[in-house]
Amino acid sequence: MSGLAEAIITFFQNMGLLNLTIGNIIMIIVGLVLVYLAIQKGYEPLLLLPIGISAVLVNLPLTGIVEPPHGLFYLIKTNLIDTEVVPLLIFFGLGAMTDFGPMIADPKTALLGAAAQIGVFIAMLTAILLGFTPQEAGSIGIIGGADGPTTIYLTVKLAPHLLSATAVAAYSYMSLVPLIQPPVIKALTTKEERRIRMEQLRPVSKREKILFPIASMTIIGLLVPSAAPLVGMLMIGNLFRESGVVERLAKAAREELMNIVTIFLGLGVGSTMQAQYFLTTKTLLILGLGVIAFASATAGGVLLGKVMMKASGGKINPMIGAAGVSAVPMSARVVQKLASEEDPGNFILMHAMGPNVAGVIGTAVAAGVLLSVLG
Repeated sequence: MSGLAEAIITFFQNMGLLNLTIGNIIMIIVGLVLVYLAIQKGYEPLLLLPIGISAVLVNLPLTGIVEPPHGLFYLIKTNLIDTEVVPLLIFFGLGAMTDFGPMIADPKTALLGAAAQIGVFIAMLTAILLGFTPQEAGSIGIIGGADGPTTIYLTVKLAPHLLSATAVAAYSYMSLVPLIQPPVIKALTTKEERRIRMEQLRPVSKREKILFPIASMTIIGLLVPSAAPLVGMLMIGNLFRESGVVERLAKAAREELMNIVTIFLGLGVGSTMQAQYFLTTKTLLILGLGVIAFASATAGGVLLGKVMMKASGGKINPMIGAAGVSAVPMSARVVQKLASEEDPGNFILMHAMGPNVAGVIGTAVAAGVLLSVLG
């Protein structure tokens, strides 16, 4: 009888339900909210759905799924996220999906992508003032670049203990770009400025598109070596796309490979959202700083856009500067939507795509600079 009693006691001790903490319950609710936003609202579903549902799973007690050495999520995070394999492969696939033509056609729009990076440094300095270490502040600041893989890449190197908070902030705010950017843009521009029409971009030759990734990778690699892995993978993927001779590989990079690594990225990030690591004061501060980063990045791009508008005699719509964050193509679509609201016949999407793709490069370079200084 005592043996049966011990077995019953052991059974109940091993029940996850009896080991559930308040923190676990809160994080399960957070995970379900992310799942709701992904499914019901369509907010960045390719990532918020796997992140949210895996956050639910890792907060179920005693599953062992995140425990070393054989827990599945432990293996994914350790071998694919911590080693930076997935973020770099994401950049490879992103390169195969990206058309740098609009930026090549109007190179000055690259300045707008650079200007938007001011959000990175404003958020970083604010984080330092709030008591974060320089390394933690760098990982938080890069959220302003609106680039999830870059945020993960830099955080793994500088402040891996903040990975869950920075990654969730980056991808959550990326999905909220249509809500965050319009108020900032409208506050900094007049109706007349938003109605400015721009001349059609010139055609870009195949030779230019082939030379661009080779030149960019080489120049940036020589000037900012620590940015070379990110920029290099981006440009190799883009060369696959533009060369026209490896279409099968380019297609695999932007479709099959991108889909696979996106799954692992979402599961890996979600696995870090355990209650004991996520429910901290720092997490709340990071989420708040993420808003500052996005808003200031948008403002930086728009303000330089206004300067360029004045210098061009009113030929540049300053709103395209807001697309300098690297949320491709969401930011460019936001700009086009605002332009259409003021003038239904105003089509500036391709002009906005120039700063938008420049922002991808700019954020990678900013990450490289932070890594070289703080790493």
